[in-house]
Amino acid sequence: MINFNFMPSRRIATYAARLFLTRSLAVMAALVLVLLTLDLLGQSGKILAVPGNGEAELWRYAMLRIPSLISFLLPFSVLLGTLIALVGLNQHSEVVSMKAAGLSAHQILAPMIAASIGVALLLFAFNELVVVSSAREVNIWSDNDFKPVPPERDVLSNVWIRDGDDMVLAGRVIGRGAAARLEKITIYRREKGSLKDVVNVARADQVPDGWRLTGLRTFDARRNLVSTEKQRDGLAGVDPTRFTLAKVNPGERNFVALGQTIAELDAAGRPSDEARTGWWHKISGPLSTLLMPLLAATAAFGLARSGRVLLRAVIGMALGFAYFVVDNLSLALGNFGAYPPIVAAWAPFLLFLLIGELVLIRQEE
Repeated sequence: MINFNFMPSRRIATYAARLFLTRSLAVMAALVLVLLTLDLLGQSGKILAVPGNGEAELWRYAMLRIPSLISFLLPFSVLLGTLIALVGLNQHSEVVSMKAAGLSAHQILAPMIAASIGVALLLFAFNELVVVSSAREVNIWSDNDFKPVPPERDVLSNVWIRDGDDMVLAGRVIGRGAAARLEKITIYRREKGSLKDVVNVARADQVPDGWRLTGLRTFDARRNLVSTEKQRDGLAGVDPTRFTLAKVNPGERNFVALGQTIAELDAAGRPSDEARTGWWHKISGPLSTLLMPLLAATAAFGLARSGRVLLRAVIGMALGFAYFVVDNLSLALGNFGAYPPIVAAWAPFLLFLLIGELVLIRQEE
């Protein structure tokens, strides 16, 4: 007799969900440890090269990188953890026993899918509360060559704008609106397409219709001369929003703040495709954990004694990794405006949801 309940019995549901969660967490811990070790090996030389940096800074870097690694690796971990759990269930004939008891393939996977929804909600909250702040802090620190940075929270680094023929690089943009100020500015002044001079400025504060530049050092490219100046006004007519909206990294802003930035970009008449794509992906990205049990389902069904369990597991892994490739490609196209942002963020999810369902229905047959 077929069981028409969506979930199997409480004991089976708890057992399957526990297998799914423990395997996924174990895989995630291993992957985070390996990638963090490789990352530290690559960055430790730069960190320790700064006078005053030591073991404490290495631990600080590791603590700042762990949240981003968890956010990045969790969907991969869920895929691999699901494959491990389903292969184990198949090899021990537990799937056969469940199907003999009248459970369908959807009912066998239902506890894992329900658990993956909980994982997606936790990942979304973790991204919003922890990852965005740690990513912003580590990016500012690394852009400053791991030297001490100001304690202000609203900081952008390495922002480029164009002022007429001139190019302006602001090493740090601190604050927003009327309170915004610039530090470590480089102005590349050009005339008729050729470089005229390079002006290094220590700090720039807003004044009416421009900026007050402090600590200037000018290299005249034509005469090969260097001159210094204590202070003067410059960058006339350059609005502070040119700097605060020139570089929008969705990974460094939470869902609400990114929505406000999109409104500011639209009001300023600036392109917002990249920000909108990132805004939508803040929802669709965590939901990718929902797809993993469906894509890994090929490892659960079919007789273990047929000798094709490994092949089925490889197929499930290939489907999962294909999703991540297509998702990244779609995001890149959305950032460049080739796709509408909502399509770029959601099309891979919906496509592989359909593929997973088709595979699962095929298993039912």
